[in-house]
Amino acid sequence: MTMVGPHSRVPVAKTYKIYIDGKFPRTESGRYFPLKDVDDQVVANLCRSSRKDFRNAVVSARKAFPNWSSASAYLRGQILYRIAEMLEGRRDQFISELVLQGLSKRRARKEVEASIDRLIYFAGWSDKYQQVFSAVNPVNSSHFNFSVLEPTGVVSILAPTGSGLLGLISNIAPVIVGGNTSVILASESMPLCSVSFAEVLHASDVPAGVVNILTGFREELTEQFATHMDVNAIIFSDDDGGVAKTIESLAANNIKRVIPRNAIDWSSEKNQNPYLIRDTQETKTTWHPIGN
Repeated sequence: MTMVGPHSRVPVAKTYKIYIDGKFPRTESGRYFPLKDVDDQVVANLCRSSRKDFRNAVVSARKAFPNWSSASAYLRGQILYRIAEMLEGRRDQFISELVLQGLSKRRARKEVEASIDRLIYFAGWSDKYQQVFSAVNPVNSSHFNFSVLEPTGVVSILAPTGSGLLGLISNIAPVIVGGNTSVILASESMPLCSVSFAEVLHASDVPAGVVNILTGFREELTEQFATHMDVNAIIFSDDDGGVAKTIESLAANNIKRVIPRNAIDWSSEKNQNPYLIRDTQETKTTWHPIGN
């Protein structure tokens, strides 16, 4: 009997699933694509999500919206802080995954630490952004009115391509802390951390459906993200010149809000601010009579 030496063993690459409604289903399409490391070796297989997967994710996000949008600002902030705590506990894993996808260990460490800090930053804004952006307005009649922000609804996000974790979190955190629910297409070139981040969300206090994460190809799914009639806003990065016009045209079908975020250095603290929360909020103005 001939023994097979360890040098001839073929390693088994893990197959990662998508994250919808607090569960980890396989893609409805049954398709996968390989993720390769800097040495062109397959290190994992990722789901190639389909339009049906996206539609399922939107249904989940819409179902979760009423309870999440009505949750207190304090609770949403506490949940974001809990995500940061859990990410801190898995810090080494995320550093390793970023290195596997081509980052130096120093840069990977900085990205993970910045991601944790960014979650805490937006957790801190959860009960403060209303004070900054709301107002009592003077009017020329026997009334007063006041304006407050309300979440816009379901937000689809095309995550930044060149930032596997920090860009992902920098777009998810302000959306959900403001009471929206979300469907995200992870970075096509650096998707590994997005699936691991879904595992963090699953083990945290985030209700099912608030965040849904898909992996796959932008070329195949951008149209769905922009045209779905039950999506209220779309955030996208990495415009190549024609993407913005295409998305704006497609989103016009249901007057979907289009939020481009291009050429942004997510590692810069200048690019963390409460205006990112306001981007996916609607202003509601209420009138109240006074006097006789």
